[in-house]
Amino acid sequence: MEVQLRRETRSGGRRSQAERSETTRMALLETTIDLLHENGYTRLTTQDVAERAQVSRGALTHHFAHKEDLVVAAISWQLSEATSALEDFASRIELLPIDTDRIVDYLWQMMAKRLFHVTLEYLPEARNNQAFRLRLIPVVATFHAALDRIWEHLARSTSLTPQQARTILNATMCLMRGMVAQQVLRQDEDYFDDLLHYWRALFRREIAAARGAPP
Repeated sequence: MEVQLRRETRSGGRRSQAERSETTRMALLETTIDLLHENGYTRLTTQDVAERAQVSRGALTHHFAHKEDLVVAAISWQLSEATSALEDFASRIELLPIDTDRIVDYLWQMMAKRLFHVTLEYLPEARNNQAFRLRLIPVVATFHAALDRIWEHLARSTSLTPQQARTILNATMCLMRGMVAQQVLRQDEDYFDDLLHYWRALFRREIAAARGAPP
């Protein structure tokens, strides 16, 4: 995706230095996620990022001294965007009757749209690079905290205990991670639809069992 630099200006004149700096930084972060998705971590270079973002090498190194700094910041930005969307989703479903199908469908759309595809690109580096891994752990923890609100809503709205709700949604996320990984070599929409259909039905049965009602 070609990065479109923001053209926002302050009322009454040119953008400030801080605004121009933030525009450059955002262009670099968005481009880094694009290239992680397209080329993977090992083939990602800061030169490619600078060229795609239409930013000078000097401007890039002003914001991010090393490739690892750039990637960690980009991942943090991507997960922050996903976290904000999760928070918004959790706020909306808290006002409605529990709908497990909607929860499953939202999580799948979130994971399959690029989020976990990008994760697959940097996980091998995190596995073998301790310093990189330690920098990512708190970033990912913030994203997981947003999922907690959905677990809490599920527990409050059903007869599930908080631990049961957490286990079901953790299993849901693990299933989806596996499905996204399969998409690398298996392009079969019906296959994935069948898995989601099965999981939605299983989710409903778990809720019914917790309530002591017929599934």
